[in-house]
Amino acid sequence: MKSIEIIGFKRANLDSGELKSLREEGNVPCVVYGPAIKEQIHFHTPAILFRDLIYTPDVHMVDLNIEGNKMKAVLKDAQFHPVSEVLLHADFLAFSEDRAIKIEIPVEILGTAPGIQKGGKLEFKTRKLLVKGLASNLPDKIKVDISKLDLGKSFKVSELKAEGYEILTSPNVSIVSIGIPRALRGKKAE
Repeated sequence: MKSIEIIGFKRANLDSGELKSLREEGNVPCVVYGPAIKEQIHFHTPAILFRDLIYTPDVHMVDLNIEGNKMKAVLKDAQFHPVSEVLLHADFLAFSEDRAIKIEIPVEILGTAPGIQKGGKLEFKTRKLLVKGLASNLPDKIKVDISKLDLGKSFKVSELKAEGYEILTSPNVSIVSIGIPRALRGKKAE
C-alpha cells in the first residue's frame, strides 16, 4: 500500500483562538490516537501536505513525523468548512504493524461487461469496501472484474477472493450492477 509522509508540530495550546490563527497561517490542526501510542498527540501541519492524501481516490498509509516522533497511521476523519470546504481538522489513527487495522479500500473496475455493450448502464452501488488485516497485506485497490455481467446482473462482495485480509462489508452488498435502460425494457415487453 502507498504511503505519504506528513510532518507535524506539537501544539500545547488547544483554545479556539490558537486554532483560528493556525488555520489563517495555512495549517491544519490534527490529533493522533490509537493503541500504538500511550496518549493522544495534538499537532498541526501545513494544509498543502493533505493534497495527495485527501483529494485522491486512493488510500494511503501515513508516515507521521511529529517533531522527530515517527509513527505509522491512517487518516480516520477529516472535517471541512460547510461553505468554503476548507480542511478544518484531521484525525489520525496510529497503529503497530503487527496488529490488524480496519480501513476502507477503493474498488477498481476491470473489463467490459457484455451488458454495457448491449446498451446497459454501469451503476456503482459502493465505491469502497471495509476490510481488516495487517497493513502489509492490504491492497491499494480491490479489483472487480465485470467482464461476465449481462443486463440486470450485479457483482456482489461474496464473489470477491480476499488473500491476506478479511472483507468486513456484508457479502450480500452489490458493488456494481448493469442497469437496463427504459428503452430496452420497452422492447422486451413487445
